[in-house]
Amino acid sequence: MTHLSVNVNKVATLRNTRTNGIPSVLKATHLALDAGAHGITVHPRPDQRHIRPIDVFEIAELINQYPRAEFNIEGNPFQHYLEFAEKVHPTQCTLVPDGPEAFTSNHGWDLRAEGDRLRPVVDALHDLGCRVSLFMDPVLEQIELAPRTGADRVELYTEPYADAFAEGEFDKVLPSYVEAARRAHDAGLGVNAGHDLNLDNLPTFLAAIPFVAEVSIGHALIADALELGLHETVRRYLSAVATTA
Repeated sequence: MTHLSVNVNKVATLRNTRTNGIPSVLKATHLALDAGAHGITVHPRPDQRHIRPIDVFEIAELINQYPRAEFNIEGNPFQHYLEFAEKVHPTQCTLVPDGPEAFTSNHGWDLRAEGDRLRPVVDALHDLGCRVSLFMDPVLEQIELAPRTGADRVELYTEPYADAFAEGEFDKVLPSYVEAARRAHDAGLGVNAGHDLNLDNLPTFLAAIPFVAEVSIGHALIADALELGLHETVRRYLSAVATTA
């Protein structure tokens, strides 16, 4: 079964527009886990535009109360990232090649250029007991290089799929994701997915790639929660995942 990891970055984004701590990232995490989410994702950036260091540490402590829940910390490993892994020892570290000026994560690793640089980082994270996933575009030449880094999984960057789905043209891009996922799977890598997945496009994606291990969803899920409430929204995403299993 595909696992659902709830990304709480957008809760922190809203909180950071005031100084009173509302809404609470920790409470949102609690609600998501109580609703059955399999894990929580955060992406602490150097500019602290959403998740702050204290959030990472408080969420890690809370997740300890949920033995089956996983903690996934995303980030660029070359920008003040490893200190979080060293202090928290998350279940999974998702390495993302975004620069500090990036509006959001918008492309995967170029392993021809960065693969050798990533290998010692992956080794260090393994020494901490963390699973390592690489944020990747669905490009076969790049996917084929991923095993050389020692990573355990790849996370397919799905914004192009989501954009195509919204335009009714997902059939033009979905085959590239299917082939990339199969290539990674055949190479012994787990396959995750994330970025702009939602209740509409998620079932189609998972039906085409049923062996996806985890989807990390934040923006759409938090947006849906404004209408449905966070508990109900998480339940609906879990249902979407379950019906495509």
